[in-house]
Amino acid sequence: MRRRGRVIGAAKRWAKRHWPRLSLRTYLFASFFLVAALPGVGAVALRVYENTLVRQTQAELVAQGAALAAAAAVLWPLGAEGRQVTKVGVEADPYSLLPDDTIDLSNAPIFAERPAPKPAPLPMGDSRTAATRLRPVLDATRRETLASIILLDRDGRIVDGTAVRGSYAALPEVAAALDGRASTVLRRNADYRAVYRFEWLSSAAALRVHHARPIIVDGRAVGVLLLSRSSRSLFVGLYQDWGKIAIGVLLILAALVLLSGILSRAIARPIDALRATSRSLAAGQGHVPPIPPTAAIEIQDLFRDFSAMAGAIEVRSHYLRDFAHAVSHEFKTPLAGIRGALELLQDHADTMLPEDRRRFLANADADASRLTLLVSRLLELARADMTVASEAEVADVVAVARTVASALRTRSTDIVIEADADTVLARAPAATLDAVLTTLVENSVQASANRVALRIKGGDEVTVTVTDDGSGIPEADRRRIFEPFFTSRRGRGGTGLGLPIAKSLIAGVGGTLVSLDSDQGAAFLVRVPGAGRAH
Repeated sequence: MRRRGRVIGAAKRWAKRHWPRLSLRTYLFASFFLVAALPGVGAVALRVYENTLVRQTQAELVAQGAALAAAAAVLWPLGAEGRQVTKVGVEADPYSLLPDDTIDLSNAPIFAERPAPKPAPLPMGDSRTAATRLRPVLDATRRETLASIILLDRDGRIVDGTAVRGSYAALPEVAAALDGRASTVLRRNADYRAVYRFEWLSSAAALRVHHARPIIVDGRAVGVLLLSRSSRSLFVGLYQDWGKIAIGVLLILAALVLLSGILSRAIARPIDALRATSRSLAAGQGHVPPIPPTAAIEIQDLFRDFSAMAGAIEVRSHYLRDFAHAVSHEFKTPLAGIRGALELLQDHADTMLPEDRRRFLANADADASRLTLLVSRLLELARADMTVASEAEVADVVAVARTVASALRTRSTDIVIEADADTVLARAPAATLDAVLTTLVENSVQASANRVALRIKGGDEVTVTVTDDGSGIPEADRRRIFEPFFTSRRGRGGTGLGLPIAKSLIAGVGGTLVSLDSDQGAAFLVRVPGAGRAH
């Protein structure tokens, strides 16, 4: 059992490594095609099997006819006259002649029932003598094979085998035999009566196989043996060969089971795994399973997208958790100050000096103002995170930069704009660009910068590099400047939300905002999609 389990496991691993990447359409088409083809395959198999039964009957009649013709040639009276036979090619033993083309139900002509013999004189005397000698052999053969065997003389007249007398020389198979060629034809059987309910499905049920074999003596046809028999019924054959048919049915069932397993591994099981994973992730547990190698291409892509979505949700979850912690921390300090001032005023309002009361009230007002500023910046950050700009909005970056510079330029801070064109167009709203550049320039002004430079380059991607000669950003703080509420100027009213808001606004239009290394002052790089350049 363990060895078999190891073999099965090795086979599964090999199949997974070599399984081709197939699309869902391919799996479904292959499944539907196989299911649709099964009835056709069954019908073709039945027709081939029925054709085989007819050919088997033909082969049996040919063998019987050859043996009986050889026996008749030995027992035929000496000196009998016969017909000159036609021989093709080199001289050969006439008893080695084979019948014409093997019978095929799909293209063999179906003749009418064998007609009654035409009136004719009595058969030749040599043929009657031969019939007397041959009769015990013919009777024994009829009993064993249940075939009809009629002996004809050299002119096609009936000698033995039936009570009817006359001539069959006009029949094509008899004419061919009188010419020395064995011949087999299919004829309808008017006496046939259906025995089985579904026998109408068989095209050979109402047919008989007729074989005519010449009797050759000294190179001449002295007589003809006319043999006929119904082929074995298709349904009798099915019953007799039930073992082979059962193997075929089992093979079909095995193919269906294999197909079901492939569809299960390609579609059903991966979808079930994704469903269970989605429920686990919704409950805050679980992880995305690896991509099944046997899954359809679309489902493998779905696994990748689901994994990316789960990763984004995880990152967002950590962000929200950290953000909530930061918000509570930022709100706690001013709220504590306000509450402390109120408690002091409540407990000592009557005995407190007027200047102390004004100082406590001023502190409470400052804390309330900070809370108001935090709330407004949080709203701005929320709007920035949810903003998705339209690609149809286009703004002139140079014009926006000039507006910002005009608004924020002071006597102590000079703002310089350097652009490689008079007009540089970007796929972003002007209000978004204005808010981002204003935040960056205000940070430079607050850092006591004397000079702020905005370098603008156009193209498929518009870049704006903002540099200043201010106090700069410490190396330890550079990695955290885009974290919400992180600020080094908290004592001067900084909220730590300006740069996160600017980064979210740029991300909303498909751009990026990064901090650059700088030996002096601060440096930021803004990238936004370009919309062409106008001079």
